[in-house]
Order: sequence, then C-alpha cells, then structure tokens
Amino acid sequence: MPKIRVLVVEDSMTVRMRLMEILSGDPEIELVGAAPDGKRAIELCLLHRPDLITMDMMLPVMTGLAATEYIMAHCPTPILIVSASINRGELFRTYDALAAGAVDVLEKPTGTEADGIWERRFIVTVKLVSRIRIIPRLYARPVDPPLTTIVARAPLLPLPRGCRMDRRFDLVAIGASTGGPSAIVEILQALPADFRLPIVFVLHINEPFGSAFADWLDAQIGRPVAHARQGDPVASAAGRVVMAPPGRHLTVRDGRFHLTADPERHSCRPSVDVLFESVSQCYGPSVVACLLTGMGRDGASGLLKLREAGALTIAQDEATSTIYGMPREAALLGAAVEVLPLQEIAGRLMSLQPSGSEMPR
Repeated sequence: MPKIRVLVVEDSMTVRMRLMEILSGDPEIELVGAAPDGKRAIELCLLHRPDLITMDMMLPVMTGLAATEYIMAHCPTPILIVSASINRGELFRTYDALAAGAVDVLEKPTGTEADGIWERRFIVTVKLVSRIRIIPRLYARPVDPPLTTIVARAPLLPLPRGCRMDRRFDLVAIGASTGGPSAIVEILQALPADFRLPIVFVLHINEPFGSAFADWLDAQIGRPVAHARQGDPVASAAGRVVMAPPGRHLTVRDGRFHLTADPERHSCRPSVDVLFESVSQCYGPSVVACLLTGMGRDGASGLLKLREAGALTIAQDEATSTIYGMPREAALLGAAVEVLPLQEIAGRLMSLQPSGSEMPR
C-alpha cells in the first residue's frame, strides 16, 4: 500500500523538527519536504504533489492563509492546519483558511499533554485528512462580482413533491462537521436579506478554535450570528443565525433555547443528533433540516426522527461534500426527503419561508 506523502509547513524550527520526527516515525507515512514559509510551501507542493500538507497560519513571506488559498486554486491538496493561534485575529485567519478549503484544524501541543497523547492524535488526524477528496471548484475565491451581488445567485427552486404550498415552516436547523465552515458560508451568503426564518446550527470544530467562529461568520454573511443563550426564545432569532456554543449541547424546548453539558454523542458535544431530536419534538413538520458534509454519523438518526415527525429533511450530496460521511449515513437510513448539491440548498430554503409579513411563531 502506498505511503501517505506529507509536506510540513511551519516557521518554528523546533516545532517543524518535532512534527517531522513524529511523521517519520510512522511506517505508513513518507515525509516529502518541509517549508518555513508560505511561498516555499507552494513551491514544494507544486514540485512533490503531496497527499497532505500540515499548515501553520502565522508564517513569514506568505501567510498560511494566502498559501492555502493559492494551493486550493492551483494544486488542490488536503490541508490540516496545525496552529497555536488563539487570539481573535489569528482565529479569524484559521476560519478563513477553513472556508478556503483547509480540511481540519489541530492545536499545537502545549507541553501539558500526557506522553504520546498529542502525537497519536496528530498521526490519526493526518491519516484521516489525507484520504479526503478535495473538490477544487468549491474553493475558488470569487473576486468579481463582489459579495453584495452573490445573494442573487441562489435560484428559487420549486417546492419538493409532497410539500403543500400552504405548509408553514418556522425553523431551519443545520448540522455540519468536516468541511462545514465553507459549506455553511456558501449557504448563508446566498440567502437574501429578507430571509426571516430563524436558523440554528451545530458545527463540530475543535477547541480552542470554536470560540470566535460565530463572530467570524457574522462578518461573512451579512446577518447577525451569535451563540445560543440559555432561555432565549427561538422566535427572537428571526432573521438571525444561532450557533451551538463550544462544549454545550443545544436543544429547543417550549419555544426556547436550552444548553446542556450532557454526555457526548458520537464523541461530540455539541451534537447534531441532540439538536435535531429536540426540534423534531418541539416543531415537528414545521422544521426544515439540513445535514451537511462531515465525518462519522452524527445527525443521521436525528434527521430520521425529523422526517418521521413530518419535517422537510435535506442531505448534502456526495459530489459536493468534502466528506460524504454524515449525509451518507442519513441517506442510508432513508432520513433525507431530498439529497441536494450544496449550491441548491439556499434556493430550497428560500422557497420555504413564509410570504409577505408572516413571521415564524
């Protein structure tokens, strides 16, 4: 079986040598090169065509973000961000890189981990990310036309078969994991300013990298985004986007948001299944739920409960998913009323919101 060919990009010689040492110690991995800056990373990527790149964000000459954008446009390669960036500005660069096509993010070792824990996690993540198929067209950064005109691109699709024209929807629920940042941005950017249904979502993103994601997303999509707060009414989120906060399950009960520290589901907290199951009980057929790209099966059984409750359920298709894991599991369960390419999901949502001045309950 061919070895996984890895390129390391890291400006700190100490960290770079440590990553190289860890990778070289695994018999299934071949280290093809190491770069101290983004410009050299691009040169080595074009030369060696690695199976995976580990990418730091804060680099001299050319940043990790700029290198990621170039590589995704000209030499699409799975990128694992390995970063110690925890201040707001650096976190935003990490989110930009994920939206540009980087697959996942891993915090650099802090030195407080038990022996071998971080190293094993690093190797496992490298092997998983290296198998991901990159879809080049999803990550080309548009320059013209400007963002303000992008919302007009989403087609207003007809209602799905079996969905009555007088059917009322009160809530949009979304779940995503690996590849989710770029997918969520694409959907929410394409919704017009007058889209008023409350949108609530769960995204799997490792800590400490999830702490500022809501603020970053707010700046990307032109509508308010915030972490859910205990007890807030769901109706107060009309025209806004609400995100499950890191480390807390998000549920809906009696028309209000509730946060819990209950045990993980599918090794995840927040869990998409937990959100979906709660909205199936609270809103039933007035929910439209979307399960997007991601590894594993979180969200699949919850989507099935929503379908059984009469909700409109949508799974992202294989061709546009960074990882066809979660949506595939949903499709196999028969949980999805529709399986749609990413670029059609916003149009479907637009076709389902109440007309005129009618507002969600």
